[in-house]
Amino acid sequence: MMKEPEKVEKSILEQARERLDITLILFELVLSGIFILVGHLTGSIYLRGIGVGLIISWVTSAIAYFVTRMKKGKK
Repeated sequence: MMKEPEKVEKSILEQARERLDITLILFELVLSGIFILVGHLTGSIYLRGIGVGLIISWVTSAIAYFVTRMKKGKK
């Protein structure tokens, strides 16, 4: 009988690196919502502007993530 290849378990750090991109994208989304909400509650245009900037960065990073995922899937 043939032996099955041993599974190499990944360390916690390696597992975290695999999901770091999605985690950062979601963190930008949550953080932008917080800044916009706090900006509206305090009436601060500055904080709302930070929230809008974070939304813009969230959209661009999400697009880049999905484009790279699609390219990896085609190979």
